[in-house]
Amino acid sequence: MPILVVVNDPKEWPLAIEGIELVPAKTYLTDPAYAKLSRTKIFNLCRSYRYQAIGYYVSLLAEARGHKPMPDIATIQDIKSQTIIRLASVDLDELIQKSLGSIKSEEFVLSIYFGRNLAKRHDELSQKLYKTFPAPFLRANFTRHSKTEHWQMVNINAIAASEIPAEHHDFVVEVARDYFLGKRRFVKRRSTQRYDLAILHNPEEEEAPSNERALKRFIKAAESLDLATELITKEDYGRLAEFDALFIRETTSVNHHTYRFARRAHTEGLVVVDDPESILKCTNKVFLAELLERKKVPIPRSLIVHRDNISRIVPELGLP
Repeated sequence: MPILVVVNDPKEWPLAIEGIELVPAKTYLTDPAYAKLSRTKIFNLCRSYRYQAIGYYVSLLAEARGHKPMPDIATIQDIKSQTIIRLASVDLDELIQKSLGSIKSEEFVLSIYFGRNLAKRHDELSQKLYKTFPAPFLRANFTRHSKTEHWQMVNINAIAASEIPAEHHDFVVEVARDYFLGKRRFVKRRSTQRYDLAILHNPEEEEAPSNERALKRFIKAAESLDLATELITKEDYGRLAEFDALFIRETTSVNHHTYRFARRAHTEGLVVVDDPESILKCTNKVFLAELLERKKVPIPRSLIVHRDNISRIVPELGLP
């Protein structure tokens, strides 16, 4: 797959990385030759990804052309969402406390370059954040609560190469060279089968929708249809673009990583079950009760409870 590194102006590019093709963003957007390319990987390293900036349009147009941009539009939007950032901080809480536990200051900035950090003790956290927000260069900000000494991620941003401190340049060149040469730690080689199916599961879930035996049967059935199948977990959020379909076998919820997976998979054009709209609607019991009643599907006696009808609960629904 051809690789293009798109920047605002190659003359201002501060990193000397051999073997990569630097393309001016304006050229990528306007030259018809780039629109005709197929199966192309785009590393969008423009100065800004804000809405309607040239960096935003590089990723937007790359997706329209069927290219594979990094970061993609879903990542750009996720980085702006405090809800997504807060949920990511909760998901990675144990690792955040472990990685930052020895730091005595009230604030900490983590620089992430292709999932790596200069300090090896922060490498695991860097990789997990890179998987969640796949962008070449990231900067995450953490604060420590003075009373509880508990660390929390307050924001994370994709940064331009011009924002990388000069003292980090040698390290960034090294990890970028390894990345572009294919020496990646966490990118799975695509299979030779027709399609790739990801099955999202949680091995620790006590009452999972599908147990281990059922998952094995799903895999066997998929492979009989020439589908390469891989079991993934919530830590594989950043890898969704590697697959053609996502099958969620975790208990879904809106304020949960399962909904983020479904939404991102849908944005990437994957076939996804459960799709995000179904999760939004079918985890809402009020919606379900009204829909089933309207469609005359038999359901248990149901009541939308509020402070003014508490007295109706026992007479109408009874007790166990």
